[in-house]
Amino acid sequence: MHILHALFSSRLAGSERYCVDLANRQVAAGHDVSVTGAPGSPLRNMLSRRVRYHPLGRFLRGPRLRGLIRTLRPDVCHGHLSGACRALASLPPHHVTVATLHVGYKPHQHARLGGVICVNHAQTKRLEGYPGLARVIPNWMPAAEAPRTGSGLRETLGLAANRFVVGAVGRLHPSKGMDILITAFRSCALDDARLVILGEGPQRRELEKLSAGDARIHLPGFRADVHSCLREIDLFVCPSREESFGLAIIEAMGAQRPVIATATEGPAEFMRDQPAVLVPPGSPAALADAIRTAYSQFQRGELAPANYDLTAFDPAPRIDSIIGFYHQVAAARVPSTVELAGKVSVTP
Repeated sequence: MHILHALFSSRLAGSERYCVDLANRQVAAGHDVSVTGAPGSPLRNMLSRRVRYHPLGRFLRGPRLRGLIRTLRPDVCHGHLSGACRALASLPPHHVTVATLHVGYKPHQHARLGGVICVNHAQTKRLEGYPGLARVIPNWMPAAEAPRTGSGLRETLGLAANRFVVGAVGRLHPSKGMDILITAFRSCALDDARLVILGEGPQRRELEKLSAGDARIHLPGFRADVHSCLREIDLFVCPSREESFGLAIIEAMGAQRPVIATATEGPAEFMRDQPAVLVPPGSPAALADAIRTAYSQFQRGELAPANYDLTAFDPAPRIDSIIGFYHQVAAARVPSTVELAGKVSVTP
């Protein structure tokens, strides 16, 4: 297939990394893959050399996207996040359009698209009135980055090898709950522990103010070597107020890190039978209690690497399911749109 992914984002977080990994795996499987995005986007440097990148600025994005599609003539256009989904919604109805619901279903962005990919089962319950096709295809374990060439996380931050380090990865945005994590960590009063939050976003200044100069708290910004960094922490925490899936969580699981996560939509579903700790969203007190417990285990030498069942996160069947869904949406366009519309299928 000739696939065009659209993602107009200037940052690099979970949704962007999903798009990159999907495009790279699709081109490796023999598909013809292009990506259109913002000029200067960090996505470009992470894509395989076999994936063509087409920058589109904000000015007249809709008409320029339509012109690009007329030139490329892709079999399917796959949108990621708000800007791309709005742009694809403006296409004539004969185009095959699909979106991944990285956040959730929004009628003004998704209702005119031919198909939506839900990353958890709960999302399907909010598709009332959606006329297209939907399939549940959860996220998968992303490919590890290239071997690190620079300094490791602890070396960069000056953290001793025996120091207890709590780590989190995510965009610095209120939905990710990093403010809750900082509040919880400070309330623990663990003088010899450290908190490291990897990521960038609009909440940075608020988080720095909340940290109040606490030398135990580090906000080093974005790092491309996420997998390597995760192997250097002792405890991974996902404090999100809302989370459709949580890519960083399964990366932490791949690194065998003990995990504490809030029981938001995605984690509550895919971590139900995993050896992880789930706490109520939005509760610094509950999160602090869980961190204290893990710290006590660390002090006693009992906080061992965790063994997770990662078979559910095998990327191969997920990528195959997405390609299969493309074909399903394309078939529904002509001539059986009405017959197939609104049916939801599930990928195990």
